[in-house]
Amino acid sequence: MFRHAQLESVKAWIGDPAHAALPLHARIQRAIRQLILDGAINVGRPLPASRALARSLAVSRDTVEAAYGQLHAEGFIERRVGSGSFVSERVRQRRAGARRTPAYATPSPGLSRRGAMLFHNGGVRDFLAPRAFAPGLPETRHFPLQTWERLQRQVLKEHGTRALLHSPPQGVETLRSAIADYVNLERGARATADRVLVLTSSQQALALCAHVLLDAGDRVLIEDPAYHGARRAFDAAGLECVPIPVDADGMCVQRLHDAAPDARAVFLTPSHQFPTGATLALDRRLAVIEWAHRHDAWIIEDDYDSEFHYAGKPTACVQGLDPHERTIYVGTFTKSLFPGLRIGYMVLPPALVEPMTVARTLLDGHSAPVPQLTLARFIEGGHFGAHVRAMRTLYGERRDLLARLVHQHLGHHLQPRVPAGGMQMPCILTCGLSEARAVHAARHAGIDLLGLGGLHAASASEAGFLMGFAAHAPDELEAAVRGLAGVLRALQR
Repeated sequence: MFRHAQLESVKAWIGDPAHAALPLHARIQRAIRQLILDGAINVGRPLPASRALARSLAVSRDTVEAAYGQLHAEGFIERRVGSGSFVSERVRQRRAGARRTPAYATPSPGLSRRGAMLFHNGGVRDFLAPRAFAPGLPETRHFPLQTWERLQRQVLKEHGTRALLHSPPQGVETLRSAIADYVNLERGARATADRVLVLTSSQQALALCAHVLLDAGDRVLIEDPAYHGARRAFDAAGLECVPIPVDADGMCVQRLHDAAPDARAVFLTPSHQFPTGATLALDRRLAVIEWAHRHDAWIIEDDYDSEFHYAGKPTACVQGLDPHERTIYVGTFTKSLFPGLRIGYMVLPPALVEPMTVARTLLDGHSAPVPQLTLARFIEGGHFGAHVRAMRTLYGERRDLLARLVHQHLGHHLQPRVPAGGMQMPCILTCGLSEARAVHAARHAGIDLLGLGGLHAASASEAGFLMGFAAHAPDELEAAVRGLAGVLRALQR
């Protein structure tokens, strides 16, 4: 029979949510297989009788028999009529081979230096499901799906099988025109359809900027703290990121001249700084434009969620203030509509349109035509504006509710910093807990938190979290806050 620790290990493996998609017999089989590979069950040792193990795990005997049958087929166990099941002698050979590999040696698929850097950099982890408090996720349950379906049917009826072909790599002209009109009206940009490049995401836009505008070893100035996806895109391109502190008025642009005189670009989130929520003051916007002009450098402006500003209209974008054509404006519909749409865009200086479009053809060629054509009609028909206005009201209410709930239930642990806009709220840890431990414990409790500490490079960081509120109804927010309060109390014991 299994020892208590072995049985508990099997139960833990079966109950792990990460394995929930596997059939029950497969979970049992893989849990026992791991015990064998780890040496927790020695070669020649008997396994519990299927009936006894089924009783211990509260499953049917057939389920255990299926697991044992698969282990036997893979050579991990031997089944002897009248005697039971035993760990196979073949396992000894597998373990011997494993011991010949040094413990520190990670199996390598022969990656290049760039590939290894991409891999060890960790990429950008998207929050795939709207678990509390995943930042940057919109409320999709209120999306006007019937309107979208109707417009998509119109597209298919009008374009027929032509909509199934490639689209131009720069993007469908009607969508580029709709985007230009929108950013000109709502963001104070200076855009025309021929300056818009349609992409799959703002992350793709950042990767293009890193590879097309800069060479490996070049310096790029970034906010500190900064959006981790931008820093990793620049790191992956071999760039040197030079952090510039952020205060209540955004990036301290007066430090640009001394930080890295030879820097080739600066990355900004001026409308709603990520993660602090600060807005870059007008005098600083003008100063960074002058810096870029004087140094022949580029401004990469990420305007990721400026639609959601809760006190008046957001400040006009930097691109619209720049008379020197040194600003690349990056936008996305992932936050304003839904993540599955996969449409972002750049508004480019005229000289960069062709180089960026050609470079894009080497990545994914083009964006799918049907969503582009549908989105163009959605914008032109006024549906986009109406949806954004409705979500702005909804998100504002949820922001205020989250602030109240944090004060009420987490006041001994967190201090919220209520943002003027956006879809997430920075909350500072005030109880001395480890940020990393809290994030880890919360994740195991079904709560997603983005730690603030990891977003800082050089400046002193306050421990805390970025807590998304947009995707969660009031009852969901309250339940999640109470759950997080329990997690933090448990860590303090």
